Amino acid sequence: MGHSQADKIATHQRIVDAAAKRFREQGLDGVSIADLMNDAGLTVGGFYRHFASRDELIAEAFEHALRDIAPWEAAMLTSPKQAMRMYLSESHRDEVESSCPVSALLNDMSRSTDDAREVYTTRVKRMAELTAKAIPAEDSADKRAKAHLIVSACVGAVALSRAVSDPKLSKQILDGVLGQVLELLATKRTEK
Repeated sequence: MGHSQADKIATHQRIVDAAAKRFREQGLDGVSIADLMNDAGLTVGGFYRHFASRDELIAEAFEHALRDIAPWEAAMLTSPKQAMRMYLSESHRDEVESSCPVSALLNDMSRSTDDAREVYTTRVKRMAELTAKAIPAEDSADKRAKAHLIVSACVGAVALSRAVSDPKLSKQILDGVLGQVLELLATKRTEK
């Protein structure tokens, strides 16, 4: 690979890195191309050498941001309760720029492009699959429904805990949902 091609790849990655961080911090509509290019140490004029559109960058940046939840996914396979403690933590709530983009961009994705929503959908399905595997044995329809409940509660709790102005309430939301999620992961349902 030539020097200029390597530089172009590195520059492209700097833009994606900046976007993955900024989109989670400020939302998809809260960040301009100029802001992102400035974060990457570049001028606006170079943007279209790397991306056909802002929408293309959004999808790529979201996909890149999903790498930050790899530790959670790994923990779900070996220690699901610990994974839930990680997800429903104050540090996850507070470190938005490196947090799970599923919760950070929850409202933005409903208004995003089909490509970005497809990437989002794939990840939500993956989160539900991992969660279903962690649920004590029961029929698969029940596990799937319970997994959707848990993923929805976790993503919603993190988003809601960020949105409220009362720090005590924010912590209560996280702790309350965590307690309920841990209970759901610990018990096998015997009654219908």
